[in-house]
Amino acid sequence: MRADMQRPVPGFEIVVIGAGVIGLAIAAKLARRGRSVLILEREKGIARGISSRNSEVIHAGIYYPAATLKAQMCVEGRERLYAWCEQKRVAHRRLGKLIVATADREEPILEDLLARGRANGVERLDLIDAAASAALEPGIVARAALYSPDTGIVDGQGLCLSLLAEAESAGAALALARRVEGLEPRSYGWRVEVRGDGGGVEGVDTGCVVDAAGLDADRIAALAGLPIDRLRWRQHPCKGDYFSLAAGGPDLPEHLIYPVPQQVGLGIHATLDLAGRIRFGPDAEYVMRSVSASVPSPDSVSVYDYDVDAAKATLFRDAVSRYWPAVGEAELLPDYAGIRPRLAGPGDGFRDFVVEETSDHAVPGFIACIGIESPGLTAALALAERVAALESV
Repeated sequence: MRADMQRPVPGFEIVVIGAGVIGLAIAAKLARRGRSVLILEREKGIARGISSRNSEVIHAGIYYPAATLKAQMCVEGRERLYAWCEQKRVAHRRLGKLIVATADREEPILEDLLARGRANGVERLDLIDAAASAALEPGIVARAALYSPDTGIVDGQGLCLSLLAEAESAGAALALARRVEGLEPRSYGWRVEVRGDGGGVEGVDTGCVVDAAGLDADRIAALAGLPIDRLRWRQHPCKGDYFSLAAGGPDLPEHLIYPVPQQVGLGIHATLDLAGRIRFGPDAEYVMRSVSASVPSPDSVSVYDYDVDAAKATLFRDAVSRYWPAVGEAELLPDYAGIRPRLAGPGDGFRDFVVEETSDHAVPGFIACIGIESPGLTAALALAERVAALESV
């Protein structure tokens, strides 16, 4: 069912802002619980932001500090996601991953990752030597490797379509090309002010707002009256470029291949997609939000440059050839870029997901999902369960 926002819209119990994988998973969960749900999406189609510009990896839960939301939601979400994909026939593969150490100084990092993964409840992890790594991937050079058989890949667009189908079959409504420009508290909850393609602003009444707006999530929280700077909820956009391998390159690995984590991000890794293509990336570069000059503040629109700098091919080739030497002579082609909504700015330490009902900040009836970067896709179904629990309190 689609919401016709050109005519007066009746109230909804819940408005979910954002039709990426997180918003759609939340909408599907809440609609199945019998809530009347409206999903608002600023783009003309679903999953056109972060959900369409990532590695499409199903993570095991290795990298994140124990007892954090990222760790808990990743481990729980991984098995929920595999089960969902089996049930809904969403294309995916549990093909496994090697995190490789190419220098002696990197081997202790693998030991730390093994301990962290086990602390997070990742049951199937093995620290293997160079010979065992070579047996799995003869073309990959490693002094040692951490083998994660439960890492996989998924068709992200297919996943989002399956979540939308689930939400709509339970009665949820989707309104595309609708940008939220105001949130006004009311005795019943919220009046959501929405601008459509035609330029007019319409109001939607709801008892609860769920902010799953991805790169726009901090702006939505500020519209609700939350002090995002005092709460440290301002997001820091971090761009990651991807390159692909030209035809005629070396034989492809059968597993995902990752270097040890870098100071910012997981390093330039090699991932396969479901069509059998190899991609390298992402790197990590903090970027400024540029503001559309055609729309004055406070209705400013953040826009991002998704062009990939072809000159980075040498940097990418050098990084990848450390663990996959055959790539050193191959041609790398600019592919695509994504932007991550990081809460950790340059030089900051670890920052966890924010998934919080904000009554304690004097803003009741609002659930903030902020800083949902990787492993957000893996964690989507677990995050939906958490939001549903917060909504029912």
